[in-house]
Amino acid sequence: MTLPYATLPGDLDRLIADEHVVANRLFEHLEAGRGDRRMLVDQVSYGRALHAHAEEEVLYPALAEIGAAPDAEEGRDEHQALKRLLVLLDHADPGSHEFERALNKLIGGIRHHIEKEEREFLPALRRAVGAEEMGRLGERYLAAKRSAPARSHPTVPPTGRRRGLMHVAAGFMDKVRDRVSGRSNVLATDASWLLDTQAQRILDTWSRLVLAPYELLTPEQARQQPSLADAAMEILQQDGRPTDPEEVGSAADVTVPGPGGDLVVRVYKPLGQTPDPVPVVMWVHGGGWILFTNDDYDASCRALVNRTGAIVVSPEYRKAPEHVFPAAHEDVLATYRWLRTNATGLGGDPSRIAIGGEGVGANMAAATCGQLKQAGEPLPVAQVLVCPLTTTAQYGASMRDAADARPLNRPLLSWMMMHAFRGVTDSLKDPRVDLLPLSAQGLAGLPPTLIVTTDRDVLQSQGDEWCARLEAAGVRATSVRYAGVMHDFFGLAAVLDKAAHAQEEVAVHLRQAFGEAPAAHPLDGAPMRGAKVIG
Repeated sequence: MTLPYATLPGDLDRLIADEHVVANRLFEHLEAGRGDRRMLVDQVSYGRALHAHAEEEVLYPALAEIGAAPDAEEGRDEHQALKRLLVLLDHADPGSHEFERALNKLIGGIRHHIEKEEREFLPALRRAVGAEEMGRLGERYLAAKRSAPARSHPTVPPTGRRRGLMHVAAGFMDKVRDRVSGRSNVLATDASWLLDTQAQRILDTWSRLVLAPYELLTPEQARQQPSLADAAMEILQQDGRPTDPEEVGSAADVTVPGPGGDLVVRVYKPLGQTPDPVPVVMWVHGGGWILFTNDDYDASCRALVNRTGAIVVSPEYRKAPEHVFPAAHEDVLATYRWLRTNATGLGGDPSRIAIGGEGVGANMAAATCGQLKQAGEPLPVAQVLVCPLTTTAQYGASMRDAADARPLNRPLLSWMMMHAFRGVTDSLKDPRVDLLPLSAQGLAGLPPTLIVTTDRDVLQSQGDEWCARLEAAGVRATSVRYAGVMHDFFGLAAVLDKAAHAQEEVAVHLRQAFGEAPAAHPLDGAPMRGAKVIG
Protein backbone atom coordinates (compact mmCIF):
# COMPACT_ATOMS: atom_id res chain seq x y z
CA MET A 1 0.00 0.00 0.00
CA THR A 2 1.01 3.65 -0.14
CA LEU A 3 0.46 6.56 2.20
CA PRO A 4 -2.94 8.22 1.66
CA TYR A 5 -1.46 11.73 1.66
CA ALA A 6 1.41 13.74 0.19
CA THR A 7 4.87 13.78 1.76
CA LEU A 8 8.16 15.50 1.06
CA PRO A 9 11.55 13.84 0.55
CA GLY A 10 13.16 13.46 3.96
CA ASP A 11 9.90 13.34 5.92
CA LEU A 12 9.83 10.50 8.41
CA ASP A 13 6.77 8.91 6.85
CA ARG A 14 8.25 9.16 3.32
CA LEU A 15 11.48 7.49 4.47
CA ILE A 16 9.61 4.66 6.18
CA ALA A 17 7.19 4.18 3.28
CA ASP A 18 10.08 3.98 0.79
CA GLU A 19 11.64 1.20 2.89
CA HIS A 20 8.30 -0.60 2.94
CA VAL A 21 8.13 -0.62 -0.86
CA VAL A 22 11.68 -1.99 -1.10
CA ALA A 23 10.97 -4.74 1.44
CA ASN A 24 7.80 -5.78 -0.37
CA ARG A 25 9.61 -5.88 -3.72
CA LEU A 26 12.26 -8.17 -2.23
CA PHE A 27 9.45 -10.37 -0.93
CA GLU A 28 7.92 -10.50 -4.41
CA HIS A 29 11.21 -11.76 -5.83
CA LEU A 30 11.30 -14.48 -3.16
CA GLU A 31 7.68 -15.45 -3.74
CA ALA A 32 8.22 -15.62 -7.52
CA GLY A 33 11.25 -17.86 -7.09
CA ARG A 34 13.63 -15.46 -8.82
CA GLY A 35 16.90 -14.14 -7.54
CA ASP A 36 19.41 -15.47 -5.04
CA ARG A 37 17.35 -16.49 -1.98
CA ARG A 38 20.23 -16.18 0.47
CA MET A 39 21.19 -12.80 -0.88
CA LEU A 40 17.61 -11.52 -0.95
CA VAL A 41 17.04 -12.58 2.66
CA ASP A 42 20.35 -11.04 3.72
CA GLN A 43 19.18 -7.74 2.19
CA VAL A 44 15.79 -8.04 3.90
CA SER A 45 17.52 -8.80 7.21
CA TYR A 46 19.88 -5.86 6.86
CA GLY A 47 17.12 -3.45 5.90
CA ARG A 48 14.81 -4.56 8.69
CA ALA A 49 17.57 -4.41 11.32
CA LEU A 50 18.27 -0.77 10.49
CA HIS A 51 14.57 0.00 10.10
CA ALA A 52 13.62 -1.50 13.48
CA HIS A 53 16.46 0.23 15.31
CA ALA A 54 15.59 3.62 13.83
CA GLU A 55 11.88 3.23 14.55
CA GLU A 56 12.61 2.30 18.14
CA GLU A 57 14.85 5.33 18.47
CA VAL A 58 12.61 7.86 16.71
CA LEU A 59 9.12 6.73 15.66
CA TYR A 60 7.95 5.01 18.80
CA PRO A 61 9.12 7.70 21.25
CA ALA A 62 7.36 10.26 19.01
CA LEU A 63 4.16 8.20 19.12
CA ALA A 64 4.39 7.99 22.91
CA GLU A 65 4.77 11.78 23.13
CA ILE A 66 1.49 12.34 21.28
CA GLY A 67 -0.36 9.96 23.58
CA ALA A 68 -0.14 6.86 21.40
CA ALA A 69 1.95 4.79 23.81
CA PRO A 70 -0.10 1.60 23.17
CA ASP A 71 0.68 1.89 19.44
CA ALA A 72 4.36 2.31 20.22
CA GLU A 73 4.33 -0.73 22.48
CA GLU A 74 2.51 -2.77 19.84
CA GLY A 75 5.15 -1.80 17.26
CA ARG A 76 7.99 -2.79 19.58
CA ASP A 77 6.38 -6.16 20.31
CA GLU A 78 6.00 -6.85 16.60
CA HIS A 79 9.64 -5.92 16.04
CA GLN A 80 10.78 -8.41 18.66
CA ALA A 81 8.83 -11.21 17.00
CA LEU A 82 10.19 -10.31 13.56
CA LYS A 83 13.74 -10.11 14.89
CA ARG A 84 13.49 -13.67 16.20
CA LEU A 85 12.41 -14.85 12.75
CA LEU A 86 15.33 -13.02 11.15
CA VAL A 87 17.76 -14.75 13.51
CA LEU A 88 16.28 -18.11 12.48
CA LEU A 89 16.70 -17.22 8.81
CA ASP A 90 20.28 -16.15 9.39
CA HIS A 91 21.18 -19.64 10.63
CA ALA A 92 19.01 -21.77 8.32
CA ASP A 93 19.74 -22.87 4.76
CA PRO A 94 17.56 -21.60 1.91
CA GLY A 95 15.19 -24.31 0.78
CA SER A 96 15.11 -26.07 4.15
CA HIS A 97 11.79 -26.49 5.92
CA GLU A 98 12.96 -24.28 8.79
CA PHE A 99 14.08 -21.51 6.43
CA GLU A 100 10.96 -21.47 4.25
CA ARG A 101 8.60 -21.66 7.23
CA ALA A 102 10.34 -18.76 8.97
CA LEU A 103 10.40 -16.78 5.71
CA ASN A 104 6.66 -17.18 5.16
CA LYS A 105 5.94 -16.05 8.71
CA LEU A 106 8.33 -13.10 8.29
CA ILE A 107 6.71 -11.93 5.06
CA GLY A 108 3.25 -12.10 6.57
CA GLY A 109 4.37 -10.36 9.75
CA ILE A 110 6.15 -7.51 7.99
CA ARG A 111 3.26 -6.92 5.61
CA HIS A 112 0.89 -6.70 8.56
CA HIS A 113 3.31 -4.31 10.27
CA ILE A 114 3.53 -2.16 7.12
CA GLU A 115 -0.24 -1.92 6.80
CA LYS A 116 -0.62 -0.91 10.45
CA GLU A 117 2.04 1.78 10.20
CA GLU A 118 0.81 3.30 6.94
CA ARG A 119 -2.89 3.25 7.82
CA GLU A 120 -2.68 4.25 11.47
CA PHE A 121 0.67 5.11 13.11
CA LEU A 122 2.20 7.44 10.51
CA PRO A 123 -0.97 9.40 9.61
CA ALA A 124 -1.73 9.88 13.31
CA LEU A 125 1.77 11.19 13.97
CA ARG A 126 1.62 13.62 11.05
CA ARG A 127 -1.74 14.97 12.17
CA ALA A 128 -0.39 15.52 15.67
CA VAL A 129 3.01 17.08 14.97
CA GLY A 130 2.65 18.67 11.51
CA ALA A 131 4.68 18.53 8.30
CA GLU A 132 7.67 20.52 9.52
CA GLU A 133 8.26 18.23 12.49
CA MET A 134 8.03 15.16 10.24
CA GLY A 135 11.03 16.57 8.37
CA ARG A 136 13.02 16.96 11.58
CA LEU A 137 12.06 13.47 12.68
CA GLY A 138 13.24 12.21 9.28
CA GLU A 139 16.71 13.63 9.88
CA ARG A 140 16.87 11.90 13.26
CA TYR A 141 15.64 8.68 11.70
CA LEU A 142 18.45 8.66 9.12
CA ALA A 143 21.02 9.38 11.82
CA ALA A 144 19.67 6.46 13.85
CA LYS A 145 19.98 4.13 10.86
CA ARG A 146 23.63 5.10 10.43
CA SER A 147 24.36 3.96 13.99
CA ALA A 148 22.28 0.77 13.87
CA PRO A 149 23.67 -2.77 14.08
CA ALA A 150 23.57 -4.64 10.78
CA ARG A 151 21.70 -7.64 12.18
CA SER A 152 18.64 -8.17 14.34
CA HIS A 153 19.17 -8.70 18.07
CA PRO A 154 15.97 -9.70 19.86
CA THR A 155 17.88 -10.09 23.13
CA VAL A 156 18.68 -6.37 23.16
CA PRO A 157 15.90 -4.50 25.00
CA PRO A 158 13.95 -2.10 22.77
CA THR A 159 14.05 0.55 25.52
CA GLY A 160 15.99 1.33 28.68
CA ARG A 161 19.51 2.20 29.77
CA ARG A 162 21.14 -1.06 28.67
CA ARG A 163 19.94 -0.65 25.09
CA GLY A 164 22.65 1.79 23.95
CA LEU A 165 25.63 -0.13 25.29
CA MET A 166 24.32 -3.46 24.05
CA HIS A 167 23.69 -2.05 20.57
CA VAL A 168 27.23 -0.68 20.35
CA ALA A 169 28.63 -4.10 21.21
CA ALA A 170 26.23 -5.84 18.83
CA GLY A 171 27.12 -3.44 16.04
CA PHE A 172 30.83 -4.18 16.40
CA MET A 173 30.23 -7.92 16.36
CA ASP A 174 27.96 -7.59 13.31
CA LYS A 175 30.69 -5.84 11.33
CA VAL A 176 33.16 -8.61 12.13
CA ARG A 177 30.65 -11.35 11.26
CA ASP A 178 29.63 -9.68 8.03
CA ARG A 179 33.22 -9.20 6.93
CA VAL A 180 34.17 -12.81 7.67
CA SER A 181 31.04 -14.31 6.11
CA GLY A 182 31.05 -12.05 3.06
CA ARG A 183 27.52 -10.84 3.83
CA SER A 184 28.62 -7.21 3.66
CA ASN A 185 29.61 -7.74 0.01
CA VAL A 186 26.03 -8.31 -1.17
CA LEU A 187 24.09 -5.60 0.66
CA ALA A 188 24.29 -2.99 -2.12
CA THR A 189 23.92 -5.21 -5.19
CA ASP A 190 20.85 -6.26 -7.18
CA ALA A 191 19.76 -9.70 -5.99
CA SER A 192 16.76 -10.09 -8.33
CA TRP A 193 18.49 -11.93 -11.22
CA LEU A 194 16.77 -9.44 -13.55
CA LEU A 195 20.08 -8.06 -14.85
CA ASP A 196 22.17 -9.55 -17.60
CA THR A 197 25.47 -11.23 -16.71
CA GLN A 198 27.71 -8.26 -17.43
CA ALA A 199 25.53 -5.78 -15.53
CA GLN A 200 25.26 -8.14 -12.57
CA ARG A 201 29.03 -8.45 -12.37
CA ILE A 202 29.39 -4.67 -12.32
CA LEU A 203 26.94 -4.27 -9.44
CA ASP A 204 28.40 -7.22 -7.51
CA THR A 205 31.84 -5.65 -7.84
CA TRP A 206 30.55 -2.21 -6.83
CA SER A 207 28.79 -3.69 -3.80
CA ARG A 208 32.07 -5.18 -2.59
CA LEU A 209 33.78 -1.79 -2.90
CA VAL A 210 31.30 0.49 -1.12
CA LEU A 211 31.15 0.98 2.63
CA ALA A 212 27.35 1.04 2.67
CA PRO A 213 24.48 1.97 0.35
CA TYR A 214 24.63 5.70 -0.40
CA GLU A 215 21.25 6.48 1.16
CA LEU A 216 22.53 5.44 4.60
CA LEU A 217 25.38 7.94 4.53
CA THR A 218 25.80 11.68 4.86
CA PRO A 219 26.55 13.51 1.60
CA GLU A 220 30.17 13.89 2.72
CA GLN A 221 30.48 10.16 3.38
CA ALA A 222 28.70 9.22 0.16
CA ARG A 223 31.10 11.36 -1.90
CA GLN A 224 33.99 9.25 -0.63
CA GLN A 225 32.42 6.02 -1.92
CA PRO A 226 33.39 4.34 -5.20
CA SER A 227 31.19 4.81 -8.26
CA LEU A 228 30.22 2.33 -10.97
CA ALA A 229 33.17 3.70 -12.95
CA ASP A 230 35.45 2.43 -10.17
CA ALA A 231 33.75 -0.97 -10.36
CA ALA A 232 34.38 -1.06 -14.11
CA MET A 233 38.04 -0.28 -13.51
CA GLU A 234 38.23 -3.13 -10.97
CA ILE A 235 36.77 -5.56 -13.51
CA LEU A 236 39.24 -4.51 -16.19
CA GLN A 237 42.08 -5.10 -13.75
CA GLN A 238 40.69 -8.51 -12.77
CA ASP A 239 40.52 -9.50 -16.43
CA GLY A 240 44.00 -8.21 -17.21
CA ARG A 241 42.65 -5.72 -19.71
CA PRO A 242 43.92 -2.18 -20.35
CA THR A 243 42.61 0.44 -17.96
CA ASP A 244 43.74 3.51 -19.88
CA PRO A 245 40.91 5.91 -20.76
CA GLU A 246 39.68 5.94 -24.34
CA GLU A 247 42.03 8.14 -26.34
CA VAL A 248 40.81 11.50 -27.59
CA GLY A 249 42.62 14.45 -29.11
CA SER A 250 42.71 16.37 -25.83
CA ALA A 251 40.85 16.80 -22.56
CA ALA A 252 41.39 19.99 -20.60
CA ASP A 253 39.58 22.00 -17.95
CA VAL A 254 38.77 25.64 -18.58
CA THR A 255 37.22 28.20 -16.27
CA VAL A 256 34.10 30.09 -17.29
CA PRO A 257 32.04 32.69 -15.44
CA GLY A 258 28.97 31.39 -13.65
CA PRO A 259 26.11 32.90 -11.65
CA GLY A 260 27.70 31.87 -8.36
CA GLY A 261 31.35 32.31 -9.32
CA ASP A 262 33.75 30.68 -11.75
CA LEU A 263 32.82 27.24 -13.09
CA VAL A 264 35.16 24.48 -14.24
CA VAL A 265 34.23 23.08 -17.65
CA ARG A 266 35.98 20.13 -19.24
CA VAL A 267 36.52 20.33 -22.99
CA TYR A 268 37.20 17.15 -25.00
CA LYS A 269 38.42 17.46 -28.58
CA PRO A 270 38.54 14.71 -31.22
CA LEU A 271 41.66 13.10 -32.59
CA GLY A 272 42.98 14.67 -35.77
CA GLN A 273 40.63 17.66 -35.59
CA THR A 274 40.83 19.66 -38.79
CA PRO A 275 40.88 23.47 -39.02
CA ASP A 276 37.24 23.34 -40.07
CA PRO A 277 34.76 23.85 -37.24
CA VAL A 278 33.18 20.65 -35.90
CA PRO A 279 29.89 20.07 -34.05
CA VAL A 280 29.71 20.49 -30.28
CA VAL A 281 27.92 18.45 -27.63
CA MET A 282 27.34 19.76 -24.11
CA TRP A 283 27.07 16.70 -21.85
CA VAL A 284 25.85 17.09 -18.26
CA HIS A 285 26.85 14.43 -15.75
CA GLY A 286 24.56 12.87 -13.15
CA GLY A 287 24.80 12.19 -9.43
CA GLY A 288 21.52 13.38 -7.95
CA TRP A 289 22.79 16.98 -7.69
CA ILE A 290 25.01 15.79 -4.81
CA LEU A 291 27.50 13.14 -5.93
CA PHE A 292 30.15 12.63 -8.59
CA THR A 293 32.20 14.84 -10.87
CA ASN A 294 33.35 14.93 -14.47
CA ASP A 295 35.95 12.33 -13.55
CA ASP A 296 33.21 9.77 -12.84
CA TYR A 297 31.59 10.43 -16.24
CA ASP A 298 34.81 10.80 -18.21
CA ALA A 299 34.16 7.60 -20.20
CA SER A 300 30.80 8.89 -21.47
CA CYS A 301 32.36 12.07 -22.82
CA ARG A 302 35.30 10.32 -24.47
CA ALA A 303 32.96 7.85 -26.15
CA LEU A 304 30.82 10.66 -27.54
CA VAL A 305 33.85 12.49 -28.91
CA ASN A 306 35.04 9.45 -30.83
CA ARG A 307 31.61 8.31 -32.03
CA THR A 308 30.47 11.74 -33.26
CA GLY A 309 33.69 13.55 -34.14
CA ALA A 310 32.35 16.46 -32.10
CA ILE A 311 33.86 18.55 -29.34
CA VAL A 312 32.27 17.55 -26.03
CA VAL A 313 31.94 20.10 -23.23
CA SER A 314 30.99 18.97 -19.72
CA PRO A 315 30.19 21.50 -16.97
CA GLU A 316 31.09 20.95 -13.33
CA TYR A 317 28.11 22.52 -11.59
CA ARG A 318 27.58 23.41 -7.94
CA LYS A 319 26.41 20.59 -5.68
CA ALA A 320 23.85 20.29 -2.91
CA PRO A 321 23.43 20.43 0.02
CA GLU A 322 26.00 23.24 0.01
CA HIS A 323 24.23 24.77 -3.00
CA VAL A 324 20.59 23.73 -3.25
CA PHE A 325 18.22 24.10 -6.20
CA PRO A 326 18.37 26.00 -8.52
CA ALA A 327 22.15 26.47 -8.30
CA ALA A 328 23.06 23.49 -10.52
CA HIS A 329 20.39 24.35 -13.10
CA GLU A 330 21.63 27.93 -13.27
CA ASP A 331 25.21 26.76 -13.80
CA VAL A 332 24.25 24.45 -16.66
CA LEU A 333 22.24 27.16 -18.40
CA ALA A 334 25.10 29.63 -17.95
CA THR A 335 27.56 27.13 -19.41
CA TYR A 336 25.39 26.58 -22.47
CA ARG A 337 25.13 30.30 -23.10
CA TRP A 338 28.90 30.63 -22.70
CA LEU A 339 29.40 27.75 -25.12
CA ARG A 340 27.18 29.28 -27.77
CA THR A 341 29.26 32.46 -27.61
CA ASN A 342 32.65 30.74 -27.43
CA ALA A 343 32.21 27.63 -29.59
CA THR A 344 34.19 29.14 -32.45
CA GLY A 345 37.19 29.77 -30.21
CA LEU A 346 37.15 26.08 -29.24
CA GLY A 347 37.14 25.02 -32.90
CA GLY A 348 33.42 24.28 -32.84
CA ASP A 349 30.49 25.24 -35.04
CA PRO A 350 28.03 27.42 -33.05
CA SER A 351 25.23 26.47 -35.45
CA ARG A 352 25.62 22.76 -34.59
CA ILE A 353 25.44 22.47 -30.81
CA ALA A 354 23.59 19.58 -29.17
CA ILE A 355 22.90 18.98 -25.48
CA GLY A 356 22.46 15.86 -23.36
CA GLY A 357 23.11 14.26 -20.04
CA GLU A 358 22.56 11.36 -17.66
CA GLY A 359 20.16 11.14 -14.71
CA VAL A 360 19.72 14.58 -13.20
CA GLY A 361 22.15 15.78 -15.84
CA ALA A 362 19.48 14.83 -18.38
CA ASN A 363 16.95 16.76 -16.31
CA MET A 364 19.13 19.87 -16.47
CA ALA A 365 19.75 19.42 -20.21
CA ALA A 366 16.00 19.28 -20.85
CA ALA A 367 15.39 22.23 -18.53
CA THR A 368 18.03 24.24 -20.38
CA CYS A 369 16.21 23.66 -23.66
CA GLY A 370 12.96 24.79 -22.07
CA GLN A 371 14.51 27.95 -20.64
CA LEU A 372 16.14 28.84 -23.96
CA LYS A 373 12.82 28.37 -25.75
CA GLN A 374 11.03 30.54 -23.22
CA ALA A 375 13.68 33.25 -23.59
CA GLY A 376 13.49 33.15 -27.39
CA GLU A 377 17.14 32.10 -27.71
CA PRO A 378 18.53 29.63 -30.27
CA LEU A 379 17.93 26.01 -29.30
CA PRO A 380 20.33 23.09 -29.57
CA VAL A 381 19.96 21.07 -32.74
CA ALA A 382 19.28 17.92 -30.70
CA GLN A 383 19.01 16.65 -27.17
CA VAL A 384 19.80 13.27 -25.62
CA LEU A 385 18.39 12.24 -22.24
CA VAL A 386 19.85 9.08 -20.69
CA CYS A 387 17.89 7.65 -17.73
CA PRO A 388 16.33 11.09 -17.19
CA LEU A 389 14.58 12.42 -14.13
CA THR A 390 11.61 14.34 -15.53
CA THR A 391 9.46 14.81 -12.42
CA THR A 392 10.02 15.11 -8.69
CA ALA A 393 6.94 12.95 -8.07
CA GLN A 394 7.26 9.24 -7.32
CA TYR A 395 5.88 8.53 -10.76
CA GLY A 396 4.84 5.36 -12.53
CA ALA A 397 5.10 1.59 -12.24
CA SER A 398 8.91 1.59 -12.24
CA MET A 399 8.90 3.42 -8.91
CA ARG A 400 7.56 0.18 -7.45
CA ASP A 401 8.97 -2.44 -9.83
CA ALA A 402 12.55 -1.13 -9.52
CA ALA A 403 12.25 0.13 -5.93
CA ASP A 404 14.99 -2.30 -4.88
CA ALA A 405 17.25 -1.70 -7.90
CA ARG A 406 20.84 -0.51 -7.65
CA PRO A 407 22.68 1.80 -7.79
CA LEU A 408 19.58 4.03 -7.75
CA ASN A 409 16.72 2.72 -5.64
CA ARG A 410 13.65 4.47 -4.29
CA PRO A 411 15.13 5.46 -0.90
CA LEU A 412 18.23 6.92 -2.56
CA LEU A 413 16.09 9.04 -4.88
CA SER A 414 14.28 10.51 -1.86
CA TRP A 415 17.65 11.01 -0.10
CA MET A 416 18.96 12.96 -3.08
CA MET A 417 15.92 15.19 -3.30
CA MET A 418 15.94 15.76 0.44
CA HIS A 419 19.42 17.24 0.20
CA ALA A 420 19.02 18.95 -3.18
CA PHE A 421 15.86 20.83 -2.15
CA ARG A 422 16.55 21.34 1.56
CA GLY A 423 14.92 24.57 2.66
CA VAL A 424 13.37 25.14 -0.79
CA THR A 425 10.90 22.26 -0.93
CA ASP A 426 8.32 24.46 -2.66
CA SER A 427 10.71 24.34 -5.64
CA LEU A 428 9.96 20.64 -6.15
CA LYS A 429 7.21 21.86 -8.50
CA ASP A 430 9.44 24.37 -10.29
CA PRO A 431 9.07 23.81 -14.07
CA ARG A 432 12.85 23.67 -14.40
CA VAL A 433 12.92 20.37 -12.53
CA ASP A 434 9.33 19.07 -12.58
CA LEU A 435 9.00 18.73 -16.35
CA LEU A 436 6.05 16.38 -16.85
CA PRO A 437 3.37 18.97 -15.99
CA LEU A 438 4.57 21.30 -18.78
CA SER A 439 1.91 22.04 -21.41
CA ALA A 440 2.06 20.84 -25.00
CA GLN A 441 2.45 24.47 -26.03
CA GLY A 442 5.46 24.77 -23.74
CA LEU A 443 7.03 21.67 -25.31
CA ALA A 444 6.28 22.42 -28.95
CA GLY A 445 9.35 23.32 -30.98
CA LEU A 446 11.89 21.60 -28.74
CA PRO A 447 14.77 19.90 -30.57
CA PRO A 448 14.68 16.28 -31.78
CA THR A 449 15.09 14.14 -28.69
CA LEU A 450 16.46 10.68 -27.98
CA ILE A 451 15.51 9.23 -24.60
CA VAL A 452 17.41 6.19 -23.32
CA THR A 453 15.93 4.20 -20.42
CA THR A 454 16.53 0.87 -18.69
CA ASP A 455 14.11 -1.55 -17.10
CA ARG A 456 15.91 -1.72 -13.73
CA ASP A 457 15.62 1.98 -12.99
CA VAL A 458 13.03 3.75 -10.84
CA LEU A 459 13.08 6.58 -13.43
CA GLN A 460 12.10 4.41 -16.40
CA SER A 461 8.37 5.25 -16.32
CA GLN A 462 8.92 8.98 -16.22
CA GLY A 463 11.41 8.78 -19.08
CA ASP A 464 8.86 6.93 -21.21
CA GLU A 465 6.14 9.41 -20.28
CA TRP A 466 8.35 12.36 -21.20
CA CYS A 467 8.88 10.86 -24.64
CA ALA A 468 5.11 10.42 -25.08
CA ARG A 469 4.43 14.02 -24.08
CA LEU A 470 7.08 15.36 -26.42
CA GLU A 471 5.56 13.36 -29.28
CA ALA A 472 2.08 14.63 -28.41
CA ALA A 473 3.46 18.18 -28.65
CA GLY A 474 4.82 17.49 -32.15
CA VAL A 475 8.47 17.03 -31.15
CA ARG A 476 10.40 14.33 -32.99
CA ALA A 477 11.12 12.02 -30.08
CA THR A 478 12.54 8.50 -29.85
CA SER A 479 12.63 6.25 -26.79
CA VAL A 480 15.03 3.31 -26.56
CA ARG A 481 14.84 0.98 -23.55
CA TYR A 482 17.63 -1.41 -22.62
CA ALA A 483 16.58 -4.57 -20.80
CA GLY A 484 18.69 -6.16 -18.10
CA VAL A 485 20.79 -3.13 -17.20
CA MET A 486 20.71 -0.53 -14.47
CA HIS A 487 20.57 3.23 -14.05
CA ASP A 488 23.89 4.96 -14.76
CA PHE A 489 24.98 2.26 -17.24
CA PHE A 490 25.82 4.51 -20.19
CA GLY A 491 29.52 5.13 -19.53
CA LEU A 492 30.39 1.46 -18.85
CA ALA A 493 31.02 0.34 -22.43
CA ALA A 494 34.42 -1.10 -21.54
CA VAL A 495 32.67 -3.84 -19.53
CA LEU A 496 29.04 -3.69 -20.71
CA ASP A 497 28.04 -4.41 -24.30
CA LYS A 498 24.66 -2.68 -24.01
CA ALA A 499 26.40 0.52 -22.95
CA ALA A 500 28.48 0.38 -26.14
CA HIS A 501 25.28 -0.16 -28.13
CA ALA A 502 23.61 2.80 -26.39
CA GLN A 503 26.59 5.04 -27.09
CA GLU A 504 26.36 4.24 -30.80
CA GLU A 505 22.59 4.78 -30.72
CA VAL A 506 23.19 8.23 -29.25
CA ALA A 507 25.93 8.98 -31.77
CA VAL A 508 23.63 8.13 -34.67
CA HIS A 509 20.99 10.51 -33.32
CA LEU A 510 23.56 13.29 -32.94
CA ARG A 511 25.18 12.78 -36.35
CA GLN A 512 21.79 12.96 -37.99
CA ALA A 513 21.06 16.24 -36.19
CA PHE A 514 24.44 17.62 -37.24
CA GLY A 515 23.51 16.91 -40.86
CA GLU A 516 26.11 14.21 -41.32
CA ALA A 517 25.44 10.84 -42.97
CA PRO A 518 25.19 8.43 -40.01
CA ALA A 519 27.14 5.23 -40.08
CA ALA A 520 25.00 2.08 -40.30
CA HIS A 521 23.90 1.01 -36.85
CA PRO A 522 25.62 -2.24 -35.82
CA LEU A 523 22.33 -3.95 -34.90
CA ASP A 524 19.16 -2.10 -35.62
CA GLY A 525 19.63 0.66 -38.17
CA ALA A 526 19.07 4.34 -37.46
CA PRO A 527 16.85 5.29 -34.52
CA MET A 528 13.16 5.27 -35.34
CA ARG A 529 10.42 7.61 -34.27
CA GLY A 530 8.56 6.18 -31.26
CA ALA A 531 9.92 3.52 -28.94
CA LYS A 532 11.84 0.26 -29.05
CA VAL A 533 13.23 -2.19 -26.53
CA ILE A 534 16.68 -3.75 -26.76
CA GLY A 535 16.99 -6.99 -24.82
